[in-house]
Amino acid sequence: MTDDLITTEHTVTSSDGPADQPAAASQLPEWLEDVAGDSRAGAAPSPGIQQRFPTIAVVGLVVVVGILGIIGYALWDSNQGTVSSGPAPDFTVNTFDFEQTSAFRNEELTLSDFEGQVVVLNFWKRNCPTCYLEAPALESVWRDYQDQGVLLLGVNTIDGPENALIYVREYEITFPVAPDTGGSIKDEYRITGTPETFVIDRDGEIIKHFVGEVSSAELRSEINRALSRS
Repeated sequence: MTDDLITTEHTVTSSDGPADQPAAASQLPEWLEDVAGDSRAGAAPSPGIQQRFPTIAVVGLVVVVGILGIIGYALWDSNQGTVSSGPAPDFTVNTFDFEQTSAFRNEELTLSDFEGQVVVLNFWKRNCPTCYLEAPALESVWRDYQDQGVLLLGVNTIDGPENALIYVREYEITFPVAPDTGGSIKDEYRITGTPETFVIDRDGEIIKHFVGEVSSAELRSEINRALSRS
């Protein structure tokens, strides 16, 4: 006589002999159980299994591509630092029409036109406390060097004429100031904030890049070095 015994694991058949021991609960995932069962039976993998393997492969491929993309971006980004040496990127600006500026008022200026002169390029904006701190030093340097073949050009990164004029008037700025329309210049120089100042020699090469406030002494030293170059 055969009785069906129900255990918590699964159904086990018992005869008159010693009772069969309950089979251990499966520790395999369902899809591996399916593979094992099909293998034991000599049958082809079920459609469900065939569907799972392509899915796993696709997910794995996406993960690998994502990791490679992150690594690639990190390598690209590490080479996108500020231009601190080499040829200065060329650009053209139209200076603000401020009565207070003593030179190049409401004019179109192209950097490459000043080859043979030393150019000091200062990026600033009105809402920048450090820009205010260094403004007197910049103006002092400009007044002392403007007749020695030196151009100091202030590039306003964001403000319109009205806000820029407030800064110019407050610190009695007389060097030319121009807007960076569209942000193309700061993108070319890859600046990370304001103020940033570049000293460009007579050959159009960047010889110094200041991040943050620059003192009168520091700027004069670099200008003199640029002027002394043949």
